[in-house]
This record gives sequence, C-alpha cells and structure tokens, in this order.
Amino acid sequence: MTSTTLTSPVAISAANREARRTRFLHWVAVHSLAIAAALFFVLPFVFVALTALMSDQQALTRDLWPDSWHWENLKTVWNTPGFLTWWKNTLLYAVLGTTLTLVSSIPVAYALARFKFRGRNFALMLVIATMMLPPQVVIVPMYLFWAKELHLSGTLWPLIIPMAFTDAFSIFLLRQFLLTIPKDYVDAAKVDGCGEFKALIRIVLPMARPAIAAVALFQFFYCWNDYFGPQIYASENPAAWTLSYGLESFKGAHHTNWNLTMAATLLVMAPVIILFFFAQKAFIEGVTLTGVKG
Repeated sequence: MTSTTLTSPVAISAANREARRTRFLHWVAVHSLAIAAALFFVLPFVFVALTALMSDQQALTRDLWPDSWHWENLKTVWNTPGFLTWWKNTLLYAVLGTTLTLVSSIPVAYALARFKFRGRNFALMLVIATMMLPPQVVIVPMYLFWAKELHLSGTLWPLIIPMAFTDAFSIFLLRQFLLTIPKDYVDAAKVDGCGEFKALIRIVLPMARPAIAAVALFQFFYCWNDYFGPQIYASENPAAWTLSYGLESFKGAHHTNWNLTMAATLLVMAPVIILFFFAQKAFIEGVTLTGVKG
C-alpha cells in the first residue's frame, strides 16, 4: 500500500515566509556596517525635519515625533523679512560662481592634460600647491584690495569675480579625467579639419560630462554652504547676505523657537540634497574616473 503526502498551501506559505525571512536576515548581516553608517548620516536630517514640523511648545520637550504636523512653520520662515533675499543671493552666488569656475577651469585643465610645453609639470605642481594654502592666510590683503581699492565691500562680487580666474581643485579634478580620454579622438577630429578649440568643444567636453558634473556639484555646494566669505565681505549689508550667514541671524532672533530654526535649516538644506539625488550618478562616476590615470 502506498501513500501520497500532499503539501498543504498553508505549509508552502509558511516555508516561503521562512525563506524570505532568512534572506532578509542574511542581507541585514552582510550590509550591517553600511546600514549603521547610513543611519548615522540620515537620522540627524530626520530629527531636523520632525522638529521643524512641531509646535513651539513641543519643540522644547524631549518628544521625537510631532503630536500634530505644523506645515505652516515652513511658510512662516519663508515669509520672514529678508529670507527670500538671502535665497536669491545664495542662488546667484552659487550659479554664477559655478559657471565662472567651469568656464575658466576647463581650458587650463585641457592645456595641462594635452599640451606638451616646458614647465608643464611645474605649472601643475604650482596649481596643486595653491590647494594647500588656506583662504584665511590671504584674507587681510584680499579684503583691503576689494574694500579699499575697488570699494566692493558689502557685496558678493569679491567672492564671485575671483572664480573667473580658475580654481585649483577644479583644474586638478578635470585634468585627471581628461587624461583618461584617448588622444586618438582629438587627432581624428583634427584630421577632419577641427582646430584645438573646436575639438575641445565638440569632442572632449561631451566625453568629459561626468567630470564636469562632479566639479560643478563640488563648486555649487561650496558656494551654497559658504559662511566665511559672506561674513567677511557682506556682513555690513543685510541685502547681500546669503542663506548660510542669514541663518545665523535667524537663529539668534528665534533662539527659543526651535521649530522655526529647524524649519529654516530644512529650507536651506533641501535644495542641495535634492540636487545631489538627481545628479548623484554623474557625480559618483566623475569622482571615480578622475583617479584612473595620473
């Protein structure tokens, strides 16, 4: 006599759940360090966002979760006198500064990567050496030049204009990537009648988009978060303040309203976080490929 054992649907479902649970626990174990690092960086942003949506009274307690969601806090901060001006100034500083840096750095990086001339290695070492010079070292003579000679104190132009004369880090990063582009592409373009500048525009720049995106993001983030420069040159004129400097003033005026302070912080952080998430693929690719060849 033979007997046939049939597996019930309940047993199959239980086995599937156990298999999924095992795979999940295995994934957590393998990625435990990455999960811990991610929580280390993400939780402060979560705390800021939750506090920004609390009431005035609850923000002063130890509560971590809002009893009620106060989205009007964001509107209150946005309508604060001067906040929109700080936002516009920061956007002008970041966009114009990034554009000028790219326009001035790309030709220099291309020359250091492609042209062979006497003193090229010395020029590269000089560029790298300037990266080691803290801005605080030259701030006094620079301030005297912009404020006393050109009378541009109280504006952001002393911070924007120098970016039209290249940036050492941007040159170095772009030069490292341009070295990875085969010279045959440029030679083929020259055979077809392209000059050096035309080959740079039509051949090299499209291939260097990951590096250009990485440099642009680095420079944009630097300008957006810059506090030292606006404090030196624009502190005397509130109409020229940026978000980083204006946020300190806002915090001083609302030191007991932690929900509004966190809401202002959230509005300052949000654009760069959103920008990075949209451009992170090009950013990571550009940073990775710049170290392929030296």
